[in-house]
Amino acid sequence: MPYNELRKDYLLDRWVVIATERSRRPTDFAKPKPETAKTAICPLCVGNEHMTPPALMLYLKENGEIIKSQDPPVGERPKNWLIRDIPNLYSAFSPPKQSEDTKKILINEVFGYAVGHHEVLIESPNHDEDPADAKLPQLELLINAYVDRYRELSTKPYVKFISIFRNYGLDAGASLSHAHSQIIATPIVATTIQEEQKASKEYYDHHGSCFFCNLIKKEANGPRFVMENDHFLVTTPYASINPLEFHIIPKKHVQNISALTSSEIKGFAETLQASLKALKNLVNDPPYNYGFHQVIGNEAKDCYHWHLEVYPKLATWAGFEKSTGIYINTVQPEIAAESFRKIIH
Repeated sequence: MPYNELRKDYLLDRWVVIATERSRRPTDFAKPKPETAKTAICPLCVGNEHMTPPALMLYLKENGEIIKSQDPPVGERPKNWLIRDIPNLYSAFSPPKQSEDTKKILINEVFGYAVGHHEVLIESPNHDEDPADAKLPQLELLINAYVDRYRELSTKPYVKFISIFRNYGLDAGASLSHAHSQIIATPIVATTIQEEQKASKEYYDHHGSCFFCNLIKKEANGPRFVMENDHFLVTTPYASINPLEFHIIPKKHVQNISALTSSEIKGFAETLQASLKALKNLVNDPPYNYGFHQVIGNEAKDCYHWHLEVYPKLATWAGFEKSTGIYINTVQPEIAAESFRKIIH
C-alpha cells in the first residue's frame, strides 16, 4: 500500500499531506449548485444607489467613452456606471479622524486602532456578471479599478498593506450575490505576506535571484502547468493546501499591481477568466476565494513578486489542520492541473 505524500511548500515553512490513499478526482467535488436565495432588493444593483454610501470611485459610460468620477455629496447619483466602489457599511477598518495623528495609530506592538479602509468594489451593473462569464472589456475595467484603488490607498501614510480579495458563493463568505470584490487597507502587514516577504528575501540573498521568477521557469514545462500568455502563467502549487487551488503569476518581476500596463491588464483578464471558467465547468460553479499577494513600496522590489492565489472552497479544515497548521489535500496538484488543461485547451 503506497504512502501518502508529505510535501513542504517551496517558499514557506508549511507542510501539506497529499492524500494519495484517499485521492479524489476533481469531478468528485461537483455538486448540484444550490439555488440562490432571492432577495427583494439588491442594494448593489442599478437604481438602488441610494441604498449604499456615496461611491468613492465610479467608471461611467458617457457618449461612448469611459470616465472616472465620484458620486455627488447630495442629489441624484449616476446610474450609467460600469464599476462602482463604495465604503463597506460594516467596515473592519475605518479611516482616521482628522484630529488623530496618523503616525501614532499603532500604539505598541500588541495594541493599535483598526484604522484603514474597507471598500466594496461592485464589478458590474449586471447582477450575475462574475469574472468567469464577464466580457473581457468589463473584466479589464475591474482590474483597472483594482489598480486605481491600490494606487490611491497606498499613498496614505498609515496604510502598510492592501488586501484585494473576492468571495464567491455563500460558503466562501459572500453575503451578497451581486458580483463584487472587497479592498481592505490596514496599518499592519498581514502575517502571510510578512512570511512570504521574509522567505523571498532569504532566497534572494542565497541565490541572487527572485524565487517567483525562477518558479515560473520551473513550472512552465512541468506537470502543474495550467496555461500561460505573454504576461502571465497559471499553475497549481506543488504543496497546495486546497483542492484545485491555482495561482496566477506575472512574468514581469514587480512587487505590486500599481504599474500594470494596458497590455498586462488585458493579459491578466484573459488568464483570470479562462482559469475561473475552467474551475466553474470542472466542478459545477463551486464557491471560491481569491486574494492578491503584494507589498507596498520599494523595500522588497528585488526579492518580492506579486501574484494572485485562488482557493476553491471544496474541503473543510477540521481539528488536525486548525491545531497543527499541517493541511491535508485530497487532490494531487498535478491531477488538478491536468484537469484544468483539458478544459482550457
